[in-house]
Amino acid sequence: MNLGVNHDRLSDCPSTPNCVNSFSTDSTHTIEPIQASDLERAFTDLKQIIEAQPRAKVIEATENYLYAEFTSKLMGFVDDVEFYLDQPAHVIQVRSASRLGESDLGINRQRIESIRTQLRATST
Repeated sequence: MNLGVNHDRLSDCPSTPNCVNSFSTDSTHTIEPIQASDLERAFTDLKQIIEAQPRAKVIEATENYLYAEFTSKLMGFVDDVEFYLDQPAHVIQVRSASRLGESDLGINRQRIESIRTQLRATST
């Protein structure tokens, strides 16, 4: 697995379309990072949101990095989801990738957008 923060970046997506990454620049993989006026609070809220998700498990959590596994309901496929509190860019960088297969039917993108929506709701 290609996980973690290296040189202030999350790992690149593989060539398969089952990954999104806020560092990517190609249209298949790119997704906006999470923005918030209070990044530290948003990062704390993020952990609580993930812990409340069904079939999600936080594997690693530090002051600026969060790694969770999401397991699909039907087939038990695991997706690796990472968040990096990027202080210099004043955003939370995101990466969500399927471990296996080619297509994820847009699930990784939908997951990040759903988490983004939940974060906005907690900050209002």
